[in-house]
Amino acid sequence: MSSKHLLIGLLSLCLLGTVSADTHTAAHTIHVVDDHGRSVRLAQPAQRIISLAPNITENLFAIGAGALIVGTVSFSDYPPEAEELARVGAYNQLDLEAIVASQPDLVIAWSSGNPRPQIETLERLGLTVYYTEPRRFEDIATTLHRFGQLSGHTTQAAAAIAQFEARYRALQAKYAHRPRVRLFYQVWEQPLMTINREHLIQQAIETCGGVNVFADLERLIPRISHEAVIAQNPDALVGGGMGEDNPAWMQAWRQWPHLQAVAQGHLFFIPPSLLQRHTTRILDGTALLCEQLEQVRQAANSHPP
Repeated sequence: MSSKHLLIGLLSLCLLGTVSADTHTAAHTIHVVDDHGRSVRLAQPAQRIISLAPNITENLFAIGAGALIVGTVSFSDYPPEAEELARVGAYNQLDLEAIVASQPDLVIAWSSGNPRPQIETLERLGLTVYYTEPRRFEDIATTLHRFGQLSGHTTQAAAAIAQFEARYRALQAKYAHRPRVRLFYQVWEQPLMTINREHLIQQAIETCGGVNVFADLERLIPRISHEAVIAQNPDALVGGGMGEDNPAWMQAWRQWPHLQAVAQGHLFFIPPSLLQRHTTRILDGTALLCEQLEQVRQAANSHPP
């Protein structure tokens, strides 16, 4: 059967499912507003979920809904059980046929990461899509709450939220008012990329008493030059990237020994899944960042100007 015929056949199934769902009374309808401000309605808690980003997969597992995932994308590697899930492409190149063939009753999409035309195609095929895009730690809690509603795991979601919020408050109380440390956060090496104040990592930096030297740039993930970093001369250089165990790229900065961060040996690496994913584990990355900035403060106290 051709790809076109397969999609047409599966479209018919999706539309039939939509008609069937509409026959339920409004009293039983689950109604959630997604991060695009769109109303997402389900006749009952989702039983077959497609997750289109590693962070989405992780958050579903965090509320006990991992068993409902019938497909996810590459790099969905946490918790270990996520490795066993069927793959439906990469976050930036989806396998639409595989998604539709999975007959999901809910697709959860990453707003800024997934290809919008492909997501819109899924919507035209009759699939229910929820868009997620946390920009603050508070948004992670909201995401967990909404995922709990959509999946019927509200009790587990509430417990995960309470633990997340308590730990966040503890980190704030310990570090947020410490002496400021100016830092450059490196998302990627070639091209050189960082984050502005609208990115979720900005809140981690603020929680630790840090100052993002590129906070005022317009783009969420701007490209910059090495010369721009040199001009800012930050106290610390912190890197993430895609590799969990590959801090080597931060060492490339040693070719500029006159940089304050390099001269003081303040080159730090944080595994990206701990700080660059919109999940509860961002507090693990935040705690690590806070400890690194404490090292900078202690060094400054030991060697005052």
